[in-house]
Amino acid sequence: MPGAPNRPPESTPPPPPPPVLAEPLDRKVLRRLAPSRVALRLDAWKGAPSAELLTPFDKAESAFDAGDFPGALNALDLLSVRFAEPRWPSLPEPFRRLRVPIPAPMPPHWDPDHALAPAEREAKRARREADDQLALAAGTVAWAAEHSVDLNDVGPAVEEARALLATEGVGAPFYERIDRVWDAVRTRVPRPKGPVGRAPPPAAPPPAEAGEA
Repeated sequence: MPGAPNRPPESTPPPPPPPVLAEPLDRKVLRRLAPSRVALRLDAWKGAPSAELLTPFDKAESAFDAGDFPGALNALDLLSVRFAEPRWPSLPEPFRRLRVPIPAPMPPHWDPDHALAPAEREAKRARREADDQLALAAGTVAWAAEHSVDLNDVGPAVEEARALLATEGVGAPFYERIDRVWDAVRTRVPRPKGPVGRAPPPAAPPPAEAGEA
């Protein structure tokens, strides 16, 4: 009607984010376990990573082989925290993405993602994980080429995954390519070993029996 204030144009709400792909637990473990194997063979360790790093890695490997995937994830969580400790050599990119420093406590609203809807927050997390996986897979293939490990046949899968992530986003086709790399790593990259020739610490003497002098 004349004199009525102009109504703002109606806006179409943005489409909801795509549903997050539900992945089997063994695949989730593999995608952390395989790049951790490569990370512990990087030149930064001079061929002998500390037993404090190898122990949780070996536990994760053993649990994975036994089908104990929650146990493997717990061991990998410990390894990720250990990677972030300042006493170790700094991991280069992209393997720094395996580090999980323990943050200081902070109010939830300080998190920039706190105000997002749950579906949007989950989609953002899934994309961040996919970006990390792509970077780790590419870094692993590059590392293999410099260390006499044959991953040439899975190199094209990394570029296919990159194209799929750019065009289709996070989904089964993307992770099918990424998992080709990690399956190859577990069969072709030797497990890292600790320092050679270092004697174990002496065992503690048994407690004295009652009545002994």
